[in-house]
Amino acid sequence: MTRPRGIRNNNPLNIRRSADRWQGAATTQTDKNFVQFESMAYGYRAAWRLMQTYYRRLRRQKKRFTVENIIARWAPPNENDTTAYMRTVLMLSGLGGNENLLPPQNVQGYGRLARLMEAMTVMENGIRPVAVDTEAIRQGYDLAFPDNVKELAEWLREEDEYADW
Repeated sequence: MTRPRGIRNNNPLNIRRSADRWQGAATTQTDKNFVQFESMAYGYRAAWRLMQTYYRRLRRQKKRFTVENIIARWAPPNENDTTAYMRTVLMLSGLGGNENLLPPQNVQGYGRLARLMEAMTVMENGIRPVAVDTEAIRQGYDLAFPDNVKELAEWLREEDEYADW
């Protein structure tokens, strides 16, 4: 069975090729439409950085950083069935479409945005949720925001302590 394109490219959210020079991009780019990364962690790093860009642009436009606004940009109607994409992502992530999300670089926002990325990975690649490499999502965050590595580790440890309540 052939692995989905985004997984083969280590680009789980199918980031399109552009003039951007992504950290961790594979030296040889054989896919004419999508960026190929050295590892899945670098693919998620790029996704985290794009989320940060979306956050900044939405703020400049006086809009909120919500799943609805993110998906409207990520999966525009001229390329996707945006409504179906949104419905699936909301169902898989358990997030609300108009829920105000914290900026990506804010450690307390990690959990919700990581769930969003998991759901988007499922949607982009047609894979089952259990097939998503959640450790690579975390590694990608660490690569995107290296100053937050220690703080995120502490926050995740605290979150885990309360998981059984």
